Amino acid sequence: MISERSCDTEDWNENLALTTLPVPMFSRNDFSVWGFLKKCIGMELSKITMPIVFNEPLSFLQRITEYMEHTYLIHKACTLSDSIERMQLVAAFAVSAVASQWDRTGKPFNPLLGETFELTRDEEGYHMISEQVSHHPPISAFYSESLNQDFSFHGSIYPKLKFWGKSVEAEPKGTMTLELSKHREAYTWTNPMCCVHNVILGKLWIEQYGTVEIVNHSTGDKCVLNFKPCGMFGKELHRVEGHIQDKSKKKHQVIYGKWTECVYSIEPKVYEVNKKAEKKSGEDSKKHKQVKSVMGDDADEMPDVQETVTMIPGSTLLWRVAPRPPHSTQMYNFTNFAMTLNELEPGTIGVIAPTDCRLRPDIRAMENGDIDTASQEKERLEEKQRVARRERAKDEEEWSTRWFQQGNNRYTGAADWIYKGGYFDRRYSDLPDIY
Repeated sequence: MISERSCDTEDWNENLALTTLPVPMFSRNDFSVWGFLKKCIGMELSKITMPIVFNEPLSFLQRITEYMEHTYLIHKACTLSDSIERMQLVAAFAVSAVASQWDRTGKPFNPLLGETFELTRDEEGYHMISEQVSHHPPISAFYSESLNQDFSFHGSIYPKLKFWGKSVEAEPKGTMTLELSKHREAYTWTNPMCCVHNVILGKLWIEQYGTVEIVNHSTGDKCVLNFKPCGMFGKELHRVEGHIQDKSKKKHQVIYGKWTECVYSIEPKVYEVNKKAEKKSGEDSKKHKQVKSVMGDDADEMPDVQETVTMIPGSTLLWRVAPRPPHSTQMYNFTNFAMTLNELEPGTIGVIAPTDCRLRPDIRAMENGDIDTASQEKERLEEKQRVARRERAKDEEEWSTRWFQQGNNRYTGAADWIYKGGYFDRRYSDLPDIY
């Protein structure tokens, strides 16, 4: 999305043109969110055609690719000889994979059946391919690997979205699998739940919560991470806490931090001593008080974000989030990494598959600030998809995926989508016409 195109929007700083979207995001103030959502309470939103006003100019396939922003953590894990130290970095990678969701309240475009996205980052040493392998239910499969075959990271995601009156809850069904070839190790985990609050009234805010269990299937080591809900006083907002244990359940390291900021590791005994001292201090001070909402009873008050994570002496920093561009709030709260994902670099057309979402006209129009065209194109593409589905039904044809096939995860046994290979051979002659 890095662009040299000029923008006529007032007060738009021209010297940001190389690191921003072509235009800042549009205002949603004129749209009645409640008028649309009131009929959706308790329903799964993936089965409902949503107005484009809810969107951000990226496909969900591109959003998945943001898992790879902190790939350096995997590269570093590959160099370590100790399995507990490797697990620390895998845990940090699992936390970092959801960090870009902070303040990202726009909904990515639903991928069309057969849509793809590829990303090659020579400087970070990996490439990645994803494909929309199912429409009902919506399933996105992805596969990435290092260019020197040190690792592969893959999975399939079936996001279930439900609207509960004031909030939208996202359950990211699907398993993440990371394989480190040098160490003959495989790790699996699932992502935490995500909730967007105040979709009707008040300031939108996001929390992640739930238990993430990372299993090393080769050694029996396990990392249990608790993404904490914000709680009554907001004290736990964004916090992550957990531990690493070996196959005999002996605790080796405690992991703590915030998924929006950073993650540390520390010896369990040191952590427990610090927690006891902190608890005693908290009981003495009783400083935490509930803040009354200025938005009325109809809004879920966003707790004041507590100051940055306090490092306990003796801790090791595993990961720290990269700062966002200063103009991020005007750009759908994109990270620098996200800002680049829709860019069509010179020579890209004719190399990437014709199903690549960078060629999707509705996303491109929205990125360029043409919301009317984006909405029209979105409707056209969805109708084209419906017509193609009816034609297949009439001819009794089954949809055939190109790059992935149904199977089972070899480590968990759960249903999964397995990469068949061949994408980067660039043989695209029989791909569907979806745009």
